[in-house]
Amino acid sequence: MKPLQTSSGDLNADRRADYAEMLFASGDHAAAAELLLGALELAPQWAMGWFRLGEMQEASGRLDLAARAWAMSLKLDPADRQGAALKLQLIGKGPAAAAPPSAFVETLFDHYAETFEEMLVGKLDYRLPQFLDQMIRKAKPGRFRLALDLGCGTGLMGERLRPIVERLEGVDISARMLKKARAKGIYDALTKADLQGFSHPGEKPDLVTSADVLIYVGALEGLFGTVAGLLVDGGLFAFSVESLASGDFALQPSRRYAHSEPYVRRILEANGLSIRALEPTTIRQDRREPVKGLAIVARKAHAA
Repeated sequence: MKPLQTSSGDLNADRRADYAEMLFASGDHAAAAELLLGALELAPQWAMGWFRLGEMQEASGRLDLAARAWAMSLKLDPADRQGAALKLQLIGKGPAAAAPPSAFVETLFDHYAETFEEMLVGKLDYRLPQFLDQMIRKAKPGRFRLALDLGCGTGLMGERLRPIVERLEGVDISARMLKKARAKGIYDALTKADLQGFSHPGEKPDLVTSADVLIYVGALEGLFGTVAGLLVDGGLFAFSVESLASGDFALQPSRRYAHSEPYVRRILEANGLSIRALEPTTIRQDRREPVKGLAIVARKAHAA
């Protein structure tokens, strides 16, 4: 995949875009949008520019113009690395999607890989791996033969798992995140893969983890079915979701998905997974507000 195009390729257009960003930062959202539109007249094929224009139009309250800009971004980049389809859905101008565009998730984490841990742990008070680790140890004291860390990122969950597993494998969609994880030397194997439609040939794990990852999955039926098929009988599945008060799952303004407890319970049960532990927790901070979620450990039933 090509890197996210933050430059239009036209120096004059880039200068106008920079001025637009300065206006936007000062709070003059409408003037910023007008200036960026002028930049796009010089660089009409700039998908990221159209996406940013949509954000500026949205901030100025002009949702119809925002929708046009995001539709243009999506037309220029059908893979949707910017996540324009999600923005259209959030303002009621696009269809509801059961999952985010894979290219958006990959681009997002490739982009943030270098500063990911500094931001998440240092500034957003992310402590979920420690919390899940404690829950796993209570659910099954002792060691695991094979753990599969889905959406492993830079290895924050893997660092907690390493002392209690014989073999540790990680899977992530972002090559740059995997590079960071590989440098830590804690995984026995790392695989680049999209969790949508994911498969894992070979030995079945007795532990699968997915810490703060299902927010980028949406509908859980497919992934939970895959995990249930992977696990040995009696194996554990430890994961988290952001909390949703009602309904099954929903896209949030953050462009992450939240899930309700009844929905999670229903999909687990449908796949032969029973909850061993469920704890409300704060996943992380977002704009200085706690993001509420659930940490869950489920167990695959033994075959009859």
